[in-house]
Amino acid sequence: MRIYVTSIFVDDQDKALTFYTDKLGFRLKNNIPVGDYRWLTVVSKDQPDGTELLLEPSNHRAVGPYKQALYEDGIPAASFQVDDLDGEFARLTAHGVRFTLEPMDAGPVRVAVIDDTCGNLIQLMQMK
Repeated sequence: MRIYVTSIFVDDQDKALTFYTDKLGFRLKNNIPVGDYRWLTVVSKDQPDGTELLLEPSNHRAVGPYKQALYEDGIPAASFQVDDLDGEFARLTAHGVRFTLEPMDAGPVRVAVIDDTCGNLIQLMQMK
């Protein structure tokens, strides 16, 4: 058994696609119209056939309170692994990405947290 698709709720699919591709460096995998929204997925450039991240519309009534509570409590909605956290910090900062937690050691990993501009905090993690 493997994870094929995982999702993150986003306030605006177009804005999310721009952020996740132009800023974070993911690649568009699927952009399929489904009613008022799209089946919109991105993948890692390093694993084009790997797990897809679905940029899921936040329109369900339960999503708003859920996302708001996570955000206010500083809890990331997702975690992405990177090879060089300090390098990613420099690259993303230069691209205007806002960090809510700058790189720091946390046991066997280094972590940082970014704001994805679509209502989520995203943790970046590097194994030591």
